[in-house]
Amino acid sequence: MKALIYADNAATTKLDPEAFEAMKPFLLENYGNASQPYSFSRIVKKALKEARHRIAQCINADDDEIFFTSGGTESDNWAIKGSITYGDTMAVITSQIEHHAILNACAAVERFGYPIAYLPVDKTGIVQPDTLKSFISPKTKLVSIMTANNEIGTIQPIQELCSIAHQNGAVFHTDAVQAVGHINIDVKALGIDMLSASAHKFNGPKGIGFLYIKKSTSLSPYLDGGAQEHKKRAGTENVPAIVGMSVALENNCKCISENKSKLLELEALLISQLHDNNIDFIRNGAENHIPGNVSLSFRGIEGETLLHRLDLMGICVSTGSACDSVNTQLSHVLQAVNVDSSYASGTIRISLGKDNTESEVKIIADSISMILK
Repeated sequence: MKALIYADNAATTKLDPEAFEAMKPFLLENYGNASQPYSFSRIVKKALKEARHRIAQCINADDDEIFFTSGGTESDNWAIKGSITYGDTMAVITSQIEHHAILNACAAVERFGYPIAYLPVDKTGIVQPDTLKSFISPKTKLVSIMTANNEIGTIQPIQELCSIAHQNGAVFHTDAVQAVGHINIDVKALGIDMLSASAHKFNGPKGIGFLYIKKSTSLSPYLDGGAQEHKKRAGTENVPAIVGMSVALENNCKCISENKSKLLELEALLISQLHDNNIDFIRNGAENHIPGNVSLSFRGIEGETLLHRLDLMGICVSTGSACDSVNTQLSHVLQAVNVDSSYASGTIRISLGKDNTESEVKIIADSISMILK
């Protein structure tokens, strides 16, 4: 059996062993409900408090600004739908390259008559500040622009975009699912009002995430029920997953600089190997991107074909958004950045992680070359 080479870390990541060990006591021993008043639940309450603090420290937030959710999709939906009030005529602005969690949430509120504007991006996937300035008005209630794109890795000028939103009286939300734990994020320095994150993107467990909500930000509860999460997000807290998420995020944040250096070196090796093998391709995205996210478009082959051929060789990559893998048409992101039509359908995303090695990257490059020649 071939050794697996996993190069789809933008889709999901391997669970941090320390996070797994931290979770176990709250699955098998300390399984009390954090909402109960008896002593058996005290250790659970304490763990919840410590996890919230750990996560807040990682993004320079206050503890009571962190609200636990089931993941990035819920956090994004809450940010969009919780900002809309009945009878509101205020507009929402987002971009054409957002994750479908944002785009479909916006489409849902649009069906109820709320105006949504979708900003175009430049050829590298960047929302230019002047573009936002041309769309925004005093009637804009919310601006939601992702920190980093999941398909091509482009990092947005969040601080500048956020400032423009605030100058016009709008709230600023960012889907930071691809960024948290991989680049330094300081919500106070950036001025962000809301931020979405998902644990399984930074070596935490699946099915858990959080929404950062700045204290001054008004947001309606997304789920009705009990009084959990300061009465803003009902439902018994998933304490094992929350604890695991906090440990994984803390561990990743300690190594951001080290991981970045390693991943940029692996990227450079991959690109140079392909060039050395005389492979015809273009790279998508911006120079300022999430380390390890490599979107490549090849001439003369379908991305789906390339993915399956690599899979037969034991190599896992993606054709773009893993959350939309059943849809094989050209992605909305590639359309928005206007990838050359002779290359676009041959696009794959190789997303390297901290566990990938030089030898694995050489195998990926040689395998692609073998398929294309």
